[in-house]
Amino acid sequence: MADVLVIGGGPAGLSTALFTAKNALETTVFDTDETWMHKAHLFNYPGIGSIDGTNYMATLRDQVDDFGVTRHQATEVTSVSTTDDGFRVTTSDDEYTANYVVLATGANRDLADNLGCSFTDADVVDVDVTMETSVEDAYATGAMVRAEEWQAVISAGDGAAAALNILTKEKGEHFHDFDVPADAEELFGSLVDTE
Repeated sequence: MADVLVIGGGPAGLSTALFTAKNALETTVFDTDETWMHKAHLFNYPGIGSIDGTNYMATLRDQVDDFGVTRHQATEVTSVSTTDDGFRVTTSDDEYTANYVVLATGANRDLADNLGCSFTDADVVDVDVTMETSVEDAYATGAMVRAEEWQAVISAGDGAAAALNILTKEKGEHFHDFDVPADAEELFGSLVDTE
């Protein structure tokens, strides 16, 4: 049983996977590789001057792989349901279970609807600020929750918000994923908490 199952391998899904795996949660991503990023060229992503969408996705995949994410590439999820202790995700080949599920399937909201997530009047998945849906421990991100703001940077932020909330629940206290250099305390003294 994984800790987190992420359905969708675009910026939102891989951002979630990056944060959860980096912080020691066993994370599995299911990716049909139908992300809109393959039709994009990014000039508006902070920290990136210019990159082709397909190259950007390759970089993201390499990054999550480095943190030990299990990726099922070219794998479509056919259903997601609740269990007594989490969620069951079904593909044509197998079933997987986890404590948390993150839906990152772009504008396709069918899995959220089948799971019983609430929708807004704009017919998008209703989430709180942490991206959690009306189904406890189920999260929706990116274009699933927005009528029109389909930007890679927004989707990646949604994925990060979902991951941080999952990590907060797991750690039992508000969790921040701050990386500081090993010599930060030497540079900044007691102003920096390096724990």
